[in-house]
Formats: sequence, C-alpha cells, structure tokens
Amino acid sequence: MKYFLSCDWGTTSFRIKLARTNDGRVVAEESSADGIARIFERWQQTGQPEEKRSDFYLGLVNLHAKRMEEKANQSLSGVPLLISGMASSSVGFIDIPYNSVPFSVDGAGIQTAFIAATKAFDHNIWVVSGLKTTDDVMRGEETQLIGCIEPGQIVVNEMFIFPGTHSKHILVKNNRVVDFKTYMTGEVFALLCQNSILKNGVERGHTPEGNTELESFKAGVKEAVSSNLLHSIFKARTNQLFEVYQKSENYNYLSGLLIGAELRDLVDCEAETINLVCGQESGIYYQSALLALFPSKKIKIISHQLANGATVMGHLKIAKQLKIFA
Repeated sequence: MKYFLSCDWGTTSFRIKLARTNDGRVVAEESSADGIARIFERWQQTGQPEEKRSDFYLGLVNLHAKRMEEKANQSLSGVPLLISGMASSSVGFIDIPYNSVPFSVDGAGIQTAFIAATKAFDHNIWVVSGLKTTDDVMRGEETQLIGCIEPGQIVVNEMFIFPGTHSKHILVKNNRVVDFKTYMTGEVFALLCQNSILKNGVERGHTPEGNTELESFKAGVKEAVSSNLLHSIFKARTNQLFEVYQKSENYNYLSGLLIGAELRDLVDCEAETINLVCGQESGIYYQSALLALFPSKKIKIISHQLANGATVMGHLKIAKQLKIFA
C-alpha cells in the first residue's frame, strides 16, 4: 500500500492530507474552516435522524478527498483513512472513550474505532480517541505528540506546548504522558475580538516581528503576569480611548495578555525542557512570550515543518502499531 489519508478534525478547522506509507511525506492536502463545532451545528439544523449523522460528516471528508484525487491525478479508492481530533467526541460522528494517563508516546494501546468502507465512502476508517486525566481531556494533540517524538528518543521530563483554540500543556516523563492542562486561549481571544466591547479597538495587523506591535505584545505578556486578568483585559479598551496604541498594536497587546495568562502557569513547572509545537505565526507569539517570561528556562522550538506534519507522522506510527498497511 503506497498511500494513506491523514485527517485532523479540530473544533474550528478541518485538515486532510494524502501521505506516503513509507515515510509520511505529504503529496496533497486540503483544509477548511469546517471544524467540528460548525459541522455539528449544521447537522442539528438538518433534523435528520441520529443514524444518518455519520453519513453527513463523512460527506464533507469525501468532498475534500475527491479534490485531492484531482490534485494527485489518481484514484484514491480504497486508500485507508485515519482521523484524529473532535471527530471522536460527542459532537463528532462517533463517540469513543478516552485513553487514560499515563499514556505511552509511541501510541501503543491507543483506542481506535474502525468503520468499514461502503459504496458511498470507499475508505476504511480508523478514528483515534483522545486522552483524559481526572479533570481534563484532549482530542488530537495526543496524535501530534506521538508524531513529534523521534524513533528511539527518550523524553525524561519535558513539557510540550500545543497552542491553538484550546491550547494544551502536556507533561511527559520517561516517554509517558503523565498530566496535561487545557487553556481556552484562542477561543477567548476570538470572543473578545469579535463579540465584546473591545472589538472596535483592535485590528489584526502584521505578525509582531521586530516592530512596535511586538513591543505591545510583550507589554501584554508582562501585564498578565503581574495583575488580575479581568482588570487587564479592560485596558485594551482604555488603550483605545487614551490612544496608547494603534488598533493593530492593541490587538497584539490583548493577545499578549491572554498568552501571558496561559504561560504564567509554567512558573512552577518541574519540566527540564519546554517544547513549543506550532506553526510559524503562532510560534512567533509564543516564543516571544516564553523568552520574555523565562529567559533562563531551556526552551526547544520544534521546527515548523515537523509541527505541521506531526499529525501525519502520528497517524503513520499508529497505523504501523495497528498493522493497517500489512
């Protein structure tokens, strides 16, 4: 078997990639803003019976698969599909129980659900479950983490940070996930920028790299560490009223407040190394905040190429564990 499909279906985004089974190299990909939250809302609006839910969700997957067929200029019929993320949740199309911590970062023993191919959807599907502690859950980042660990790598005591709509801080000891925490950083930031009194005082500008917007971002980070967040958020309002910042600078100040509030929990972090796993744009924000807050900490930036391909590599490792390509 030469190829497999790797799908990361998050709360606010959908990504699917066609990759080679021998090395995980991506040869085609599709993405959209059709995250699980949006698709679940559309599903509810249809009024269809519950037994039709899976067909509704897989219709979107099939649409993107057909587009990749055109890009790859070949039939993808029968190519296996692995899906991680919110697809396995109560708002997805199949609800799978969580794996519990401690959890091995090689993917051994991970729970999956198998859905056989049909005439309407001619791909065998393996849906990967998430992880839980006694008071937290995640779906999708466990696959990314598996993909980040190099063959033979020993992780003794390290923290892995996955920024996003719901950022995750995952503590790994002796190659096992022992704990993690979720931070609603991305979602709260979007709500404040789009649906609060602050929306007219902020405006997305350039990525804060070497300019005044970076300075306002760092000011927000430092403010978050030293004051009450609910009070500091309102300063984004007074920054506008008193013309302290331009709208784009104020946008980054607010971003700094929320990212700083998230990262302040690492003050007492026992991990020897903090690993940052994210794309290039988020990486600029989080790396700047980490360096500002913890100049003496050992911080490792996972390459953007590896971070962007982490889900694919995680699926490849899981597929080998399950002998899908045998």
